[in-house]
Amino acid sequence: MNSLKNRLTSLLALLSLSPMAQGQVEFERPPIDYHNRETSNPIEDIRAKVSSGEVKLRFDETHGYLVHLLELLGIDTSSQVLVFSKTSLQLKRIKPERPRAIYFDDVNYIGYCQFGDVVEIATTDPKLGAIFYTLAQEPVEKPDIIRDRGECMQCHGSNRTKGVPGHLIRSVYSNKYGQPEFGRGTYTTDHSTPFDQRFGGWYVSGTHGKMRHMGNVSLESPKSLDLDREAGANVTDLSMLVDVAPYLEPTSDIVALMALQHQSQMHNYLTLANLETLSALYYNDVMAKAFDREDGYLSGSTKRRIRSVAEKLVKYMLFSEEFALEAPVAGTSDFAKNFSARGPKDASGRSLFQLDLETRFLKYPCSWLVYTDSFDSLPEITYDAVATELYFALRGQDERGDFVHLSSRQKQDIYEILYSTKPGLAKIWEGLGTDA
Repeated sequence: MNSLKNRLTSLLALLSLSPMAQGQVEFERPPIDYHNRETSNPIEDIRAKVSSGEVKLRFDETHGYLVHLLELLGIDTSSQVLVFSKTSLQLKRIKPERPRAIYFDDVNYIGYCQFGDVVEIATTDPKLGAIFYTLAQEPVEKPDIIRDRGECMQCHGSNRTKGVPGHLIRSVYSNKYGQPEFGRGTYTTDHSTPFDQRFGGWYVSGTHGKMRHMGNVSLESPKSLDLDREAGANVTDLSMLVDVAPYLEPTSDIVALMALQHQSQMHNYLTLANLETLSALYYNDVMAKAFDREDGYLSGSTKRRIRSVAEKLVKYMLFSEEFALEAPVAGTSDFAKNFSARGPKDASGRSLFQLDLETRFLKYPCSWLVYTDSFDSLPEITYDAVATELYFALRGQDERGDFVHLSSRQKQDIYEILYSTKPGLAKIWEGLGTDA
């Protein structure tokens, strides 16, 4: 009787932690324990080197630690984008006349405000997702890079980030002071977002033909019915709108913004796949012990949860539901050129970093984040599930119709590129009965 009572107690406790009860992954408690688990990421590496004296962060009077931090991380300044809406930590420092700059690569996001108290840092832990830090803009011998202990999770651990610690790009209706008019609604943007809902509260430099967006302009008055999208369209010289001299680049490149929109949510899908698997396996193990099941037992519900999250990840990484461009897009910085030169290429010179920008973002629509540690660090069972879903999506066995946007030629190209540049995927695919 006591044994049965103990089992029921354990089950009730477990149900209170399960995603079915919470509506999202519970990342503050075991098995994830987000704020207490040790993290491994590029910012922690720099933090340790600064602490030991191996690296001395260089400070300048104009940008503080920003320039040296970007150098240490290898972040290209052509990635610079400028946001003038008050939608971040240092909102008092931000306004249309003094936007916040963001610089990024495939893992890290660095935020800089003129006269800011801190450099804002977001990085991506392969196991935990987005991790947030601040670096005080004060010249000291050993500046401390401080990890956030929960404040950032109010926005970066919500349904907008797939319910996991994640990254977030929003488009808002901003007034002339940079204050978002939240009553008008906001858009969490990615590659599927209609063009006319993008870039609200951001400066945008570049051309996009007949398409219109929400960038470069504000609501003229509280009673304005809408933004004057025409006034903000096809701007190639931001100096006509804002003083760009204090920034590292004179641009807020439209291609960089589009890359940022895709990869911010791709990070979140990778984190969701990782954390949902950990949660599912933890729940499975407790249930197995409660019912004296054999070691290695996987319930049907556990398998379904893992397969479901793998399906979501593959669907997003292959740009399902991508908004089809109605006109060519061109930026005003070196971002597109630098981006296209990156990444591994197959024997034919094809790469997932090659841009299209005529009708879609990429020439070969598959996320470049497949080359990150976040992808390679997926639990083995999830990696196998993702590889299998990719195989069936690209080999013409798309039973759900999620990939009708890809032609047979595109599927073959993506398959061959991945087969050549991702040995882990190729090995699994060979076991499924075919090669490239």
